[in-house]
Amino acid sequence: MDFETLDLTLGWASLILTLCILSYLLSDNLLYRLALHILVGVTAGYVTVVAVETVVLPWIDLTILNDSGDTTPAFRALGMMPFLLAAFLLLKTSPRLARVGNLGLAFIIGVGTGVAVVGALAGTVIPLVRSTSAAPDRYDGFNAAVLVLGTVGTLVYFQYLAKRRVDGTLTRTLPMRLLAGLGQIMLAVAFGTLYAGALITSLTVFGGVIQAQLTFLLEWIG
Repeated sequence: MDFETLDLTLGWASLILTLCILSYLLSDNLLYRLALHILVGVTAGYVTVVAVETVVLPWIDLTILNDSGDTTPAFRALGMMPFLLAAFLLLKTSPRLARVGNLGLAFIIGVGTGVAVVGALAGTVIPLVRSTSAAPDRYDGFNAAVLVLGTVGTLVYFQYLAKRRVDGTLTRTLPMRLLAGLGQIMLAVAFGTLYAGALITSLTVFGGVIQAQLTFLLEWIG
């Protein structure tokens, strides 16, 4: 197959898949689901190949199959840990062995939580506090203070520690409620900004796709 035929085939495939996706505006139909399954399948296959080629195989060569003289059995055992955790996660699909799979899930959640907390403190809160105290301009200091309070409020919003009253109800202290309310406001502003940015980006991409399809049709007709 020459380049011109391949380009024509890809152009028609792109046009047909675009029309299948746009058919969702009429109703949820078979063509839309077919295009969606193709998109998900191709994406999953591509991500799998990239992960195997760039992560799994280099990790195996570096740890398990490493032929250097200073490689110890403990180092090779460390290389087997990700595969052991993956096997634990696969056991979650079995009702009888699901509890064993919780070991891998607990390890991932624990490590992820620790990394997230340390990253939030060392990479966000502490640098913001330092920039606030070292800001030469009062407006810069005010902006940094707002960022610090918003960050702390957002972190407080996602923690659920509370005091139990005599009647059994749970309630937060007033400072925690104020910080959580500020965090909720900051989240609303952030989500609104992200949604607006995503909408503008989607419209830009949509316009580019429509322009490309119209250009392809006009070149094919003319």
